[in-house]
Amino acid sequence: MELICLRTIPAIDTESLLPCEAKEALFRDPHGFLLYLSKEVSSAPTEERLVRLATREALVWLNEAPHDQGSFWG
Repeated sequence: MELICLRTIPAIDTESLLPCEAKEALFRDPHGFLLYLSKEVSSAPTEERLVRLATREALVWLNEAPHDQGSFWG
């Protein structure tokens, strides 16, 4: 597995309205791309997700404008 890109996004937790950081990492493996999502909020356990992406989705993620980053959390 190869790390392609890693980024940290300042965010606001939707439930507590506390500031938090979301981390996103894009990996490539023999089967395609994996997107790892992690959000830490001081008042809640860390939320983590792993999403399999097609090549087109991985390119969209890589080329997101800064104001659009975090779109894969929805």
